[in-house]
Amino acid sequence: RPPARYTEPSLVAKLEELEIGRPSTYASIIRTITSRDYVFKKGSALVPTWLAFAVTRLLEEHFPRLVDYTFTAALEETLDDIASGQAARLQVLNDFYFGPEGASHEGLHTLVNELGEIDARGLSTFALGDSGIAVRVGRYGTYVEDAEERRANVPDDLPPDELTVDLAKELLDQPAGEERELGVDPESGRQIVAKSGRYGPYVTEVLEEGAPKSAKPRTGSLFASMSLETIGLDDALRLLSLPRTVGTASDGVEITAQNGRYGPYLKKGTDSRSLTSEEQIFDITLAEAEEIYAQPKTRGRARTAAGPLKELGADPATGKPMVIRDGRFGAYVTDGEVNATLRKTDSIEAMTAERAAELLAEKRAKGPAPKRAATRRTTTKRTTTTKRTTAKRA
Repeated sequence: RPPARYTEPSLVAKLEELEIGRPSTYASIIRTITSRDYVFKKGSALVPTWLAFAVTRLLEEHFPRLVDYTFTAALEETLDDIASGQAARLQVLNDFYFGPEGASHEGLHTLVNELGEIDARGLSTFALGDSGIAVRVGRYGTYVEDAEERRANVPDDLPPDELTVDLAKELLDQPAGEERELGVDPESGRQIVAKSGRYGPYVTEVLEEGAPKSAKPRTGSLFASMSLETIGLDDALRLLSLPRTVGTASDGVEITAQNGRYGPYLKKGTDSRSLTSEEQIFDITLAEAEEIYAQPKTRGRARTAAGPLKELGADPATGKPMVIRDGRFGAYVTDGEVNATLRKTDSIEAMTAERAAELLAEKRAKGPAPKRAATRRTTTKRTTTTKRTTAKRA
């Protein structure tokens, strides 16, 4: 069974486990991967995109050391040393760019100069099994291509694991730009058509010739239960009627039901709530909508912690129980506050209480405890102000 997708809270928990980032930077990390289209939200889940896979492949093949989790965590500690005056920022930058003197690894300057030719097409191409169909990440989006060089856009909100060979063939048989006339809207007199576009199949109305440039046709994405070949005029007009006004809540704020990129939802002012099915958009009553809004908004943090792989007894330094746990990127020893990744020479079977205590002591000596104390006594506003000031000085 594949692992569950990350949500924002579970991603933050993983970053904390890997000691990457700080509480003041987690929001910007999530904002960055979202704004750069490396992930999109489906409900509360963060779904990786084909672009993310292509970028990850590029970095892992050409800059493996720089995207290693241990390197990132170590760099976080180095930045803390700069902030506390224990390291010189110019020397750190010099070592990063040119490589530390006498070190076995090169700096960024050498890595870039020795890259050679990068096969951008190869890095951004993913074969769909042995079907002869490939997924490619292009400048204008993701598309599928077959051996005959037929191409079709992949909907941006389609999770990569849902792009099967059969679906790819279906997309290729319905290339973007093809449309089917459904009939005339009796109210507006406009022709209604069904088309396939970058974001998937949709219906739209054809504006009259000479319509002002500011005029925009109504559009509506097809529900998952609908298909481009079978959708009729009645269903198309229902889609074009969205968003639907459910009613006015007891507090005087209007509630609407609509279909978005990430699924059906209710909207009340700035508060959105997900619906469980697309048909609810047309069926949900005001009373049912108010009942949904009466419930606390869930964030999806519920995550069951796995049991320890090994118990090692009490840490002689703190008296807290030491255990080995399995993280997504390897085993680590923890006393509940400090996490220390097992080294390559360590094994779970041979790990002793003495060795575990040694790893935790080394980790504490690098300074994570003071960082946590500073985080507790610094308010959110003051942390934000500090970051802004630092950015301006830089």
